[in-house]
Parts: sequence; C-alpha cells; structure tokens
Amino acid sequence: MIRLAFFLLMLLATPLSAEVVIRHFSGEPADDAGNDYFLAVLALALEKTADQGAWRLEPAAQAIPRNEALQRLSNNDGIDIVWSATSIEREKQNRAIRIPLMKGLTGYRLLIIRGEDQPWFRRMQTIDKLLELRAGQGHDWPDTEVFRANGLSIEGKHDYDSLFRLLQKGRFDYLPRAINEPWDDLASRTDMGLAVEEGLLLYYPTAEYFFVNSQNTELATRLEKGLRIAIEDGSFDKLFRQHPVNANAFGKANILRRRVIRLDNPFLPEDTPFAEKKLWWPGTGR
Repeated sequence: MIRLAFFLLMLLATPLSAEVVIRHFSGEPADDAGNDYFLAVLALALEKTADQGAWRLEPAAQAIPRNEALQRLSNNDGIDIVWSATSIEREKQNRAIRIPLMKGLTGYRLLIIRGEDQPWFRRMQTIDKLLELRAGQGHDWPDTEVFRANGLSIEGKHDYDSLFRLLQKGRFDYLPRAINEPWDDLASRTDMGLAVEEGLLLYYPTAEYFFVNSQNTELATRLEKGLRIAIEDGSFDKLFRQHPVNANAFGKANILRRRVIRLDNPFLPEDTPFAEKKLWWPGTGR
C-alpha cells in the first residue's frame, strides 16, 4: 500500500503535458525574410493556445526545398510543419490548416525586370504581350505551374540566387515575385541594373497554409484554434499589417495605380474558404 501511495503521489506530481517540440520547415534560402513572418504567425497561434501545453519551435536540420520538405512531412521524417501555397496535390499529400496565412496577398505578383526594359513594359496592357516573353522561376515554386497553365513561358530550373544573375544576362525577361518581396530581393543586388516594374500587377487566387502530417490531428486542431482566436481578437491582422516583411506591400506597391492582369489557378482546391471574407485581404478571392 505504501508503494502504491508513493506511485500515485509521483504520478500526480508529474506534469500532464511536457514541452512539445515542433520541428518546422526552415525554407530555402535559409535567410528568406518571409520565413520570419510565418514563424511569427506560428508562434502567435501556439501562444493563443498556451493552455494546451508548453511548446518550443525548432528548425529542421537543414534548409531544403519546399517540395522535399512536404515529402518529408508526409513521411513523418524530421519535420512537423511546413508553410506553403496550397494546391490540390499538396492537400492530398498532407493536412492543410485552411486559414490563409497571407490573406491571399501572395496571389498578387510584381515583376523584377532589367531597368532598361521599363519603357517597354510600360506600354504593356494585356496578357497577350506578356505571352511573348519568358519568365524566370525557382525550380519548386508553386506558382510555376499556375503561370504555365495560363500560357506563360517559364524558365523554371534554377535556385533562388541564380535567378537574378540569369535575368541580368537576358536568359529570361522578368521574374515574378509576391507583392511584398521584390524590394528586399533587390536591396542586396543594387549593382545588377534590375528594377521593380512600375505599372503591372499579375493576380491569381491562392492561399498559403500551414501543413502538418495527415495523422497529426492534435497539432492541426491546436493551430486552427489558435489562428481563429487570433483572428477574432485582432492580433492576427495586427501582425499581418505590421510585420516588416509586409511593409512594402502596403507602401511601395501602389496597387491601385497598376494595370491588373488576372490569371486562372486551376490547381486551387474547391475547399478554399473564400466565403469567409474575414480570412482574406480585400480584393483577393475568385
């Protein structure tokens, strides 16, 4: 009886939930500023559900391409969470928490071009002229297939850093980047003669989600609960608008003054929650 009583006392003294280590995708390149935003959103969701247990974020052992990270996530191989643009295939492979982390903003694309080509692009009014040009893309960027489905010519076999050198050398004519990205891209490449195109805006409907392994119901449920709490109390929108990685989207982009070329996204799942208007930045959606 003494031993049983001692065992029960020890059991009661043991924390019900130990610290959960969440191994996250670290992105490629590893110093991509966008990773900081998604990590901040992830931390916010976990903080909002602190009653469900302590947590600690830990980067995956190395920076790897997103497609490889999603495959490892599916295999439960050293990664617990990946942030990525969604697609029908990706939602079959892993479980998506269907709350758009960038509120659809990454569907707006600006073009990085050679500075001397600015006058030529300024005359472009429709997609027809864009079809005559060639775009550069990373080898596993999810929007590559969206552009190809719309008839755009894509050079899509290169790593991130080489894209800017190849654009400079004329291998292709423009590099589409999410609306919050091009100024940071060019800040460290001021000697390359590249510029953000001044008048066009490509748009296609999309969403970036957190993905977890299909069997990881506990983490998926916690993240959705935490994100929805943050949406309701306003802390999600505050982070979205004030995080440095998004500052250029609301400042330098001049969206209202640009000519919009709309693209279709045939890879977007039917379950994308466009009906929940509060999840989206105004103007995004179908």
